[in-house]
Amino acid sequence: MKILKVTQAYYPFLDRGGPATKVRSIARALVEQGHQVTVLTADLGFGAAEITAAAAVRNGRGWRSEMDGVEAVYLATQCHYRNLTVNSGMFDFCRRRLNEFDIVHVYGLYDVLGPVIARHCRKFEIPYFVEPLGMTRPIDRGFLLKKVWSTLARSYLTGATRMIATSEQERSELVADGFPADRVLLRYNGIDLEEFRQLPPPGAFRQKAGLQDGDRFVVFLGRLIPRKGADLLIEALPQMSDDKAKLVIAGPEGEAGYVSFLRAKARALGVDHRVLFTGPLYGDDKKAALADASVFALPSRYENFGNTAAEAIACGTPALVSDRCGIAPLVDQRAGLVTSYDSGAVARGLRDLLENASLRQRLTAGCPQVADEISWDGLVRGMQHSYEEARSNFLRRPPI
Repeated sequence: MKILKVTQAYYPFLDRGGPATKVRSIARALVEQGHQVTVLTADLGFGAAEITAAAAVRNGRGWRSEMDGVEAVYLATQCHYRNLTVNSGMFDFCRRRLNEFDIVHVYGLYDVLGPVIARHCRKFEIPYFVEPLGMTRPIDRGFLLKKVWSTLARSYLTGATRMIATSEQERSELVADGFPADRVLLRYNGIDLEEFRQLPPPGAFRQKAGLQDGDRFVVFLGRLIPRKGADLLIEALPQMSDDKAKLVIAGPEGEAGYVSFLRAKARALGVDHRVLFTGPLYGDDKKAALADASVFALPSRYENFGNTAAEAIACGTPALVSDRCGIAPLVDQRAGLVTSYDSGAVARGLRDLLENASLRQRLTAGCPQVADEISWDGLVRGMQHSYEEARSNFLRRPPI
């Protein structure tokens, strides 16, 4: 099949969150299974280093690259507001190329790219999937704007051949919002196990970060925005009996001023000497931090899945996640603990994981099985079957 992936953010723009990494992993897995894959995305600000990394070639409509057998088309951006971009080249792409594809898979809601491509899919009678990425319910900011946007883009969603939910939690929400249950497919977010076969040497992150061999530390890794729960981890530190336990907060600032807010909270609680802010970590630096950590923590207020928790588990590190994370049922008592969204509950969970050696050993031993269950290899095979079924059913439809 010829498959088009449509996403607002794609490699090398890793600071825009999980989708940039996720779509790349899925695209590469599909290529390995014999499909032709093109990714249509936005130029979010190429610089010299990024152009080299992406091996991108400029043309009149933006940039184009080909890595690992995946074609990536980066449309020139005329203007933007936060993560929303205007890319006029999408209309030209639809006219010139959309009919090449057997199926289209769109990721996310709050952009112009997805709805425009979907409208043309309906016009050209091409089946398309929508993966909302947990965006059907406004949860961060701009609630009124997002509600209006969701209403305006309703045909984009209702016209989809299938909706993809990445957890039982998200699937239940989509069905409750009125989408037919038989059109909402469950497919967890996955990990590329090959990426985690070879980990950096033990202690690599400790040495780089200036942590002592005996230091036990909790790592949070993700975009620094209020709903991710990094503030709860800072509030939990004074409630922990081991006052030497450290907290590493890693990730790009996703909301202006939020890092300053977290630093101020740590100072006010008298634990700023126990909190280390590293900024974004990618590649081997990210894996080194996850592998060296005693515990990974993601106590989010809402998370449709929790990719970084999955990556920590792939590194053999138990995870503490909130019961509002989609990955929670996979983690609970198998590769980590699940807690409520409350600093006291988070502190108790961290104490259990840091101080109960037999519990931590049992959960560490459970990490490989959980990681295997969410390997992209198996998940993408299932999604490939869904593509083929949707395409076959679409072609057999009686003429209108």
